[in-house]
Amino acid sequence: MTDDSLFLDVPDETLMLLMVARNEEALRELHRRYARLLYGLGQRMLRQPDDVDSCVQDAFMNAWKHAERFDPGRARVKTWLVSIAHHRFLQQLRDRPETALELEDWDEPTAAADPADRIMAQQAVQALDGSHRQLVELMYYRGYTHSELATMTGLPLGTVKSRLRTALDHMRSALGTEGGERA
Repeated sequence: MTDDSLFLDVPDETLMLLMVARNEEALRELHRRYARLLYGLGQRMLRQPDDVDSCVQDAFMNAWKHAERFDPGRARVKTWLVSIAHHRFLQQLRDRPETALELEDWDEPTAAADPADRIMAQQAVQALDGSHRQLVELMYYRGYTHSELATMTGLPLGTVKSRLRTALDHMRSALGTEGGERA
């Protein structure tokens, strides 16, 4: 049995406890499990491999440094890691000089880590009506805030928030999830 196989059957939550105890092998196993997912999201958002590499590495280092902050009552490990990476990707986008991309450019298919996850996510987004889909894509992939979306679309802030909430609920239903996780 190799060292790499020691953690294959260990639940994510246990790996997090081991990370709190500064076990580097636990970090390596979480990286093995979820790096492809984070790279896929990063590719979709940033489109620049060097930026994606840097941000994914930063996300895992943040998870390592702040492992004690993980709360299994609030999210699964996968969700927590995606959230850390997503925030890092958004920061990278905000730090870039302003470059305009048409919405159609963001709709182009990109390579994802797991084709099944990509297909399911695309289907969930495509199942939304046009206005809901546009808001989700602008918020999640472009990093616009609720206030910025309200200004861009001319909709009241409350309407933007409720439409996004409705869109995410529809996507959860389409993906057959509860609380944002796969059933």
